[in-house]
Amino acid sequence: MLRRLAIFVVSVFVASIVVFLFMAVLPGDPAQVALGVNATPELLAQTRHAFGLDRPLVTQYLSWLGGVLHGDFGHSYVTGEAIGPQLIDRLGVTLWLVAAGMVVALILAIPFGTAAAMWHRRASGAVISGISQLGVAVPAFLAAVLLVQIFAVQLRWLPSGGWTPPDQGAGEFVRGLILPALSLGLVQGAVLTRYVRSAMLDTMGQDYLRTARSKGLRPYPALMRHGLRNAAVPVVTVLGLQLSTLLIGAVVVERVFVLPGLGSMLLDSVSSRDLLAVQGIVLVLVVAVLLVNFLVDVAYVLIDPRLRVRR
Repeated sequence: MLRRLAIFVVSVFVASIVVFLFMAVLPGDPAQVALGVNATPELLAQTRHAFGLDRPLVTQYLSWLGGVLHGDFGHSYVTGEAIGPQLIDRLGVTLWLVAAGMVVALILAIPFGTAAAMWHRRASGAVISGISQLGVAVPAFLAAVLLVQIFAVQLRWLPSGGWTPPDQGAGEFVRGLILPALSLGLVQGAVLTRYVRSAMLDTMGQDYLRTARSKGLRPYPALMRHGLRNAAVPVVTVLGLQLSTLLIGAVVVERVFVLPGLGSMLLDSVSSRDLLAVQGIVLVLVVAVLLVNFLVDVAYVLIDPRLRVRR
């Protein structure tokens, strides 16, 4: 675990260098963007000095990294506001969306994937596999538009967008989160269903499961008691990838439902060429993906005791 933690820390450090260099080589002058096309050369030079853009790249990187480690992501080139507090507020919205989407995906994938594996020789199993394959082909933004058209425009059961913080009304918060969570969760649940089915089919052919059946256990209890934990190891790997996909997919879904998350902030910052804000948002997303991978490694050890013993 210490080795994995060290790899995570080094990966975050390398990622910060890559993100900083990528933003540094992009064309465009942040001072020119902040002041407009009619700014004088003297005023541009003063603004570059105020932004710290006239310093060497190494100095700029170390100054930015030191601020990030203390929670200071700098100030926006466009609005002049502190980026850190905005990131914290927007990250909370995105985390709620991703968590709700993953809950929807798991609620769908585990029972339906298990059923598809147990009924793989029946028509019902083929139907589940077909529906999941169809769900894989549907992009999240298209699912979002369809859900809005059905449940918000035609039936008027749920709002088509907007965000209510949970401390300002739990009911409206849940109603506003349902459609975005379904947009992410239905698509990712379809993908995860196929992996759960594959893992369960592989587990059903193992000797230990046949031994459990020979001792009198019925198929479903034997699979739940002895097969589910063993099948969870490859599923956890895919689950980590799905969480990363949800973080990226939230960018588009937030735009569709007008949610003030990291995705909306990223698109607004890109459109206004606020490169320092983009730099901070991308770093947060990259660190989140690396953290998910680290937690997946931890989950391996918790699920499979054999991984705790060095052979």
